[in-house]
Amino acid sequence: IFTDPLTPCGQIIAFHFSIPTVFFLRGIPCAIDIQAAQSPDPPSYIPRLFSLNTDHMTFPQRVKNFLISLSESFTCSMLFSAFENLASDFLQKPMTVTQLLSHGSIWLKRLDFVFDYPTPVMPNMVFIGGINCRQKK
Repeated sequence: IFTDPLTPCGQIIAFHFSIPTVFFLRGIPCAIDIQAAQSPDPPSYIPRLFSLNTDHMTFPQRVKNFLISLSESFTCSMLFSAFENLASDFLQKPMTVTQLLSHGSIWLKRLDFVFDYPTPVMPNMVFIGGINCRQKK
């Protein structure tokens, strides 16, 4: 199934029928895609989205980055709770969004490894955006 992981309804169906899943995304809030693919993501080294930090952070920036990562887990638990309830009801077992997305086969990420912060990625994550895309007018 070719699906968007931001609304994981397609992944619920794919998980139920044991069908391989291809995700197409720019990014998911709270780095759930990185957690689901089990990529390393230490908040003291990798800047969080919207933090405006670079890879060369001072100690206060690292603390700010860590606090942002803590707030992300709380915020995303509220955002994705409806999908977790839907998945748990449909699959008849407790399921989190991270567990659900961890069964994805390939992640097609519309990122540019050069311009976006280069984070560690797993072999099933493929970059398809960035310098390979047409320029906007």
